[in-house]
Amino acid sequence: MSRSVLVTGGSRGIGLAIATAFREAGDQVAVTYNTSEPPPGFLGVRCDITDQAQVDAAFETIQDQQGPVEVLVANAGITRDTLLLRMSDEDWDAVVDTNLTGSFRVARRAAKGMLRLRKGRIVFISSVVGLLGSPGQVNYAASKSGLIGMSRSIARELGSRGITANVVAPGFVETDMTAVLPEETQKQYLSQIPLGRFGLTEEVAHAVRWLASEEAGYITGAVIPVDGGIGMGN
Repeated sequence: MSRSVLVTGGSRGIGLAIATAFREAGDQVAVTYNTSEPPPGFLGVRCDITDQAQVDAAFETIQDQQGPVEVLVANAGITRDTLLLRMSDEDWDAVVDTNLTGSFRVARRAAKGMLRLRKGRIVFISSVVGLLGSPGQVNYAASKSGLIGMSRSIARELGSRGITANVVAPGFVETDMTAVLPEETQKQYLSQIPLGRFGLTEEVAHAVRWLASEEAGYITGAVIPVDGGIGMGN
């Protein structure tokens, strides 16, 4: 059956691959965008997830166009990388407010409709950095690690209503961000990945789509790594 799916930050990269995977499965897919233009073939909704009023308006638009959100993929995020002693309060606040608090805002809003439906799937997109840490990414790692605790708390709160909450933690994936890394840096990362290559956005998308499927109906509170083995159970 076609479901109403929302992917935040779905205009490019991993988010776009996730949105595409759901559309290919026959779902109706809305994507939020902020700075990038919305991709064709989706319900594009401009939304800054740091603004609760914009989040509420986005959900109202989606409900009017394709019904209440049954699957939420909280993917939108930013980076402000710099070393700890150089990191400003603004660098910290911007990343945590977008990546962690923004995900909380959309999950809270989605849960209202899911509780009425007595079913739903919430998937948070974290990162291997949230599990392993990374120099120069104290803010990003903290925000991505926080998604795990949030997901597991939601899983315990809402499980009795047929709502699951899980996390997918990608490793190094071929995106515009990794493409601009210096060749030496790419080699260094590759040397740490047992599979010896960067992941594909589609590989992350397939894991997310599976977690939202009936086949994964008894999985909640889980962290699924899509990282080529670099995390090894962390």
